[in-house]
Amino acid sequence: MPDDPTQATETFDTAERTMWAGRADAYAASFALLCAHPVERLLDAGEVNAGTYVLDVGTGTGTAALAALARGARVRAVDADAGMVAAARAAGVEAQVAVLPELPFPDGQFDVVLGNFVINHVGRPRAALAELRRVLKPGGRIALTLWGARRGAGQELFGRAFAAAGAVVPEDLHRLDPAEDFGRTADGFAELLTEAGFADAEAVELEWDHRTTVDEWWSGPAAGVATAGLIVTSQEEGTLVRIRQEYARLAGEFAAGEHELALPHIALLACGRAR
Repeated sequence: MPDDPTQATETFDTAERTMWAGRADAYAASFALLCAHPVERLLDAGEVNAGTYVLDVGTGTGTAALAALARGARVRAVDADAGMVAAARAAGVEAQVAVLPELPFPDGQFDVVLGNFVINHVGRPRAALAELRRVLKPGGRIALTLWGARRGAGQELFGRAFAAAGAVVPEDLHRLDPAEDFGRTADGFAELLTEAGFADAEAVELEWDHRTTVDEWWSGPAAGVATAGLIVTSQEEGTLVRIRQEYARLAGEFAAGEHELALPHIALLACGRAR
């Protein structure tokens, strides 16, 4: 990791952009289905209703934005990846490319800001939160989800397969600068919002079983999606074959019917209001 904090942040953000580029379809067919689980809870925490003016940051393929539209909200959306924006637009979302911590909106424009698994993908989470607070009206709501320190057994599946297959984790795998990190617990997440100027900040853990299949769940990493995808696609052919075999073996622990898996997951949901 670079010694200079600014360089470390830029390296993280650049790696994130590269990791998602050109993978909107693969994401939509795999991890987007997982990330859809907390969306209704996210909207409830943001108090999204008919007429609410919502900004969905890191919209991806538009799942949260579409759910807000279904409630009768007015919605704008942004994502750092042009392919994700194109997918969201094709689904009917008014989306544009924008990269946190800079948004192309005036101060105090929105009633609610939503971010479904976004803060974990920015190199400067505190600066990102300051920008989200800037575009909120006084008293406006923020609601965010995040993968926390406590993980469900389903979240460990790929890591166990990598270890069993002897996979080599790339040395240049990007990690957040420790100076920018924060407690990945409910208390730590709420404290982060409070530090960023949000009042009444609170956070809770969410738990659910993600229903998928062996092939569907494998398709994301196989296409290079997310950190698991970076590890999978960096392996030699023989190691890749072993990973696939170990993954299929271990996935049997989560069988829920003839073809389905039930993968336990845990995430954090935080909310607050702009001062």
